[in-house]
Amino acid sequence: MAGRLEGRVAIITGSGRGIGQGIAKLMGEEGAAVIVNDFGGNLDGTGGEQTPAQDTVDAIKAAGGQASPNYGDVSKHADARAMVEQALDEYGRVDIMCHVAGILRDRMVFNMTEEEWDAVLSVHLKGAFNMARASVEPMLRQRYGRMLFFSSGSGLGSSGQANYSAAKEGMVGFARALARELGPYGIAVNAIYPGGATRMTASVPSASRDIRARAGIAGGSGAAAPRQNFSDLDAARGTPRDPANNAPPVTWLCSEAGGMISGQVIGTSGWQSSRYSIRQAIRSISGPRRWSIEELSDLVPNHLAQGIANPAPSVQPQESAS
Repeated sequence: MAGRLEGRVAIITGSGRGIGQGIAKLMGEEGAAVIVNDFGGNLDGTGGEQTPAQDTVDAIKAAGGQASPNYGDVSKHADARAMVEQALDEYGRVDIMCHVAGILRDRMVFNMTEEEWDAVLSVHLKGAFNMARASVEPMLRQRYGRMLFFSSGSGLGSSGQANYSAAKEGMVGFARALARELGPYGIAVNAIYPGGATRMTASVPSASRDIRARAGIAGGSGAAAPRQNFSDLDAARGTPRDPANNAPPVTWLCSEAGGMISGQVIGTSGWQSSRYSIRQAIRSISGPRRWSIEELSDLVPNHLAQGIANPAPSVQPQESAS
């Protein structure tokens, strides 16, 4: 083990499979004691299987590391608290918190149910709050910590994923706010745009992608990912679609040196890492007084909106039958 995280304790949600599992294993190799959290649920939200978390723990221990399983639900505040208490009881501190856990409920907004909206926001966005609120207390006492919230390029807008996009982009704002709040206490906070072939990417039906493409509707980075079948996930190993590719840059961000970066959105997908720009005004119009509608009718299309690409074609009104 290289030992860059020697003596550190990490909590990684959703680390029984996929992206989280790769991160948990590498952090274990680097010397961190890892709380491997995984609710063990199926993609439809049912389940509660303990095997994924335990398998990851077994792999970390087999490689000479320290790890313990946790089966809590990140959407429940009490479970997040219990996760942190477990880390404190077993290892004495909490240095790293990576919120990777997530679910999908893909649906066009005109077909989406309230439950499908609430479920996605509960796991991703409320889960981010629950985990931050619970883990920040020991980090404040230590004057040291690393928090990573796993967002998505789909947060920039992905058709058929309004719930997912809203939750993921909300996590970016949350991470940036926490970076400002917690920076003076030695706690670095960042949002991650990960990528890879996982159960979640495999679950998006190819028919949904085809319908959007035929309608000319642009998808976000999540929707644009190639269709993967469960049988194809093993084939992603060693390729840019391997979810384990996210682990090295994530682990570095959680190291001592990684604390120099905070309040950023970092892409870790494939064989490259990226830092995304902070949102800023790219074009403005101004005047000496309140605008009139007539002025805006000229200035907006010819100046403010210049260069904007419509994400979907306009719908032409149908002619009435004569």
